[in-house]
Amino acid sequence: MKLTSLLLSAVLGLSACEYGAPPKKEVHPVVTDTLVYNYKSINQRAADCGNKADSACTTIKIHYPVFKGKTLLNDTLKSRLLKTFMLSEKPDTSLESMTANFMKSYTDYKKTSQRENMFYELQLQATVIRQDSALISLEYGGYVFQGGAHGGSFTGFVNWDTKSNKKVLLKDILVDGYESQLTKIAEDIFRKNEKLSPTESLEPNYFFKDAKFAPNQNFAITPMGLRYMYNQYEIKPYAAGQTELFIPYTSIKSLIRPKSVIVQFKQKNAGI
Repeated sequence: MKLTSLLLSAVLGLSACEYGAPPKKEVHPVVTDTLVYNYKSINQRAADCGNKADSACTTIKIHYPVFKGKTLLNDTLKSRLLKTFMLSEKPDTSLESMTANFMKSYTDYKKTSQRENMFYELQLQATVIRQDSALISLEYGGYVFQGGAHGGSFTGFVNWDTKSNKKVLLKDILVDGYESQLTKIAEDIFRKNEKLSPTESLEPNYFFKDAKFAPNQNFAITPMGLRYMYNQYEIKPYAAGQTELFIPYTSIKSLIRPKSVIVQFKQKNAGI
């Protein structure tokens, strides 16, 4: 009798625990990381830095991910970093050689310069902003100063199809003939952001060719839409800095190519 009571209590207890437990969350395979990577850093200070803080002497700081077994992706990312700034007439072949050449340019400058407190600065970084089983999006860029009137900054993106192992282009995610419709939708958003009327001229405050708005190719694929970036001097004067333009998927739902890597965001964006 006691044994029966104990068994009954145990069953009821287990049932109560199961009934009261929160429901298990379903993990969709598309939101899990699928590529293994580690961040690598290159940090150098000029020989004359002494005990100065990094903000008061010539420094180089580079930080970027290296993906295990993904040579093409790694080479693509390094190539983007090397081309972020035109640091010399002859293109560098590696981040290590770029570091050495940048530091040499500083020491050569110091030999002839009378500006004792002048220093150079180079910052380059790349970060994973999203990864899942179909897509990885990276942001890269940095800041450089080489003794001019002011430094320069840049932000770029790499969208990578992890299954086909290649860069994702607009033609891969949007239907054929998307260009004119995308441009119109993007311009409407741009004009609203900039507080411009639909007919107001883009001259002389913007640098678009022939004073006609155009989206560039510098975009990141996000769960909610396409994030465009116009860098310094691209469409505005240096003092205006960078200009972001966000195009939600809900505004271009008719342009999304079926079975593309962005279809995975369908459930998160009503109407797509």
